[in-house]
Amino acid sequence: MGAVKKIFILHGWAYSTNKWQGVTDFMEKASFSPKILDIPGLTEETEKVWTLDDYVEWLKKKLGGERAILVGHSNGGRIALAFAAKYPERLSHLILIDSAGVYRNGLPIRIKRLVFGTAAKLGKKITKSQILRDLLYKAARESDYKNAAPKMRETMANLISTDLTPLLNQVTTPTLIIWGKLDKDTPLSDAKLMHALIKNSELYVISDARHSPQFTHTEEVCRKIAEKL
Repeated sequence: MGAVKKIFILHGWAYSTNKWQGVTDFMEKASFSPKILDIPGLTEETEKVWTLDDYVEWLKKKLGGERAILVGHSNGGRIALAFAAKYPERLSHLILIDSAGVYRNGLPIRIKRLVFGTAAKLGKKITKSQILRDLLYKAARESDYKNAAPKMRETMANLISTDLTPLLNQVTTPTLIIWGKLDKDTPLSDAKLMHALIKNSELYVISDARHSPQFTHTEEVCRKIAEKL
């Protein structure tokens, strides 16, 4: 038997590590060794306001010296993409699941950026007004932001304003892009753009899945990942 392959997983900011149990169980049955990373400010408390560059350097330390297989979902995909562009030699494979990172300028995303930026600037003032909080978060359609700690709100504002599109053609790692066709958070057009700009990439679309196919179509997603690896 060959060596067990380690898979590092970066979850999105709306999901606890517990929700990934079904995914990790399936990966273990397929003779992989999955590890869900506790992301600072999400599953690991922090007093620091983070930037995307901070997360990239944090991930570099977490992965150690060996070339890694990296899976990123949603905001985790954003971090994974930025890492792959900066440190391609540190990865053997990159798996993106409904990844964030493409800068869109439609009305919904402009509202979200405005709300995140305004809330970050107001700081404690906004936390004292329940009505103002609820109105802003409803406008942004972002319940995750409403429930986040103050430092994490500022971090989220930093991340959502970062456009990774110019970096996509710098990603040389073999990349599998898995996407739910019905995703309204990160639309399929984002996946197609990533596929077009990441040279060594494959796009796999699940027709009846939304933003988190790893939870609704666990077996299909895991089988596709195993096939790629």
